[in-house]
Amino acid sequence: MTSAAGVPFLKGHGTENDFVIIPDPDGLLDLSPTAVARLCDRRAGIGGDGVLRVVRSAAHPEAKHMAAEAEWFMDYRNGDGSVAEMCGNGTRVFARYLERAGLAGPGDLAIATRAGVRRIHIAKNGGDITTAMGRAQLTGPDETGDGITVSVAGHTWPVRKVGMGNPHAVAFVSDLADAGRLLEAPEVRPATAFPDGVNVEFVVSRGTRHVALRVHERGAGETRSCGTGACAVMVAAARRDGVDPRRDGTAVTYTVDVPGGRLEITERADGEIEMSGPAEIVAEGSIDPALLS
Repeated sequence: MTSAAGVPFLKGHGTENDFVIIPDPDGLLDLSPTAVARLCDRRAGIGGDGVLRVVRSAAHPEAKHMAAEAEWFMDYRNGDGSVAEMCGNGTRVFARYLERAGLAGPGDLAIATRAGVRRIHIAKNGGDITTAMGRAQLTGPDETGDGITVSVAGHTWPVRKVGMGNPHAVAFVSDLADAGRLLEAPEVRPATAFPDGVNVEFVVSRGTRHVALRVHERGAGETRSCGTGACAVMVAAARRDGVDPRRDGTAVTYTVDVPGGRLEITERADGEIEMSGPAEIVAEGSIDPALLS
C-alpha cells in the first residue's frame, strides 16, 4: 500500500463524528496502534475521532466468515489506536465512501463489522443513510443499571447499562453542562462493571420523544457524536418513559440531538434499532509513509 506517493486517504464525518478513511481492499497495510494515534492527532496528524480501514471481508482474518453476506469489512480503530467492535456514525461514513468510490450505489448494502453484519440503506441524491444497528442488550432490571454509577466533577448519577455491540453507560442529568469538560474518562463504579472500558452518555430531555446528549467515547474522549451511543440513549429513554416496542408491538422513534447535529433513532417491534443521519466526505489526499512507520 505504501509508495513514494504515500498512502491514499479520505476524511469524512457523520454529525461531526470524524474519521480518517484508508482504502486497503486487499488488507496489505499494517496499521499499528501508534500509527493510528498519529493519524488521529489533530495537531501532528490528519485529525479524527478514529480510523476506518476499508478491507474486503475475504481479505481480513476477523471478517472472512462474513464474506458471503458482506463484501466489505469496516476495520474500525479508536483515536488512541485501540480496536473497537462498532461505530454507528462510522458505518454511515463507510457507506458514503463506498458510494463515492463506485463500490456501492443508492439502495441496500451490507457491511461487516466486529459486532457482526450491519444492513445499510443509502438514500438517493446524497440523502441520509440508515443503518440497522441490531438489538440493544439491557442487563439491569431498571434504569439504575444494577447499582452502577458515574461521577464527574463532584456529581454522581446512576446509569443504565446498554450494549449496542459495544458497551454504554447512560446517565440522565438535569443539565448537560454538569458533565464538565469530559477531557478524561468519567469515573464508573464498580470498576468491574465494564472490564473493557465504556462509552458514557449524559442525557437531558428536550421534549416528547426528543433528547440531547454529550458523550465520552472510550479511546477518543468527548466527541461531537456517537451513533451507537445515540441508539443506547434512545432505548434507555424509551424504557424510562415506559415504552418498549417489543412489548407494545409498535415501533417508536426518538430524535436524538448530539453536539454535531441530529439523528433519528427507531426501535422496531422486533427490537431492531435503526439509525438515520447524514454522512459526508470532505477531503482526500495521501499520507506521508513516515507518519505510519
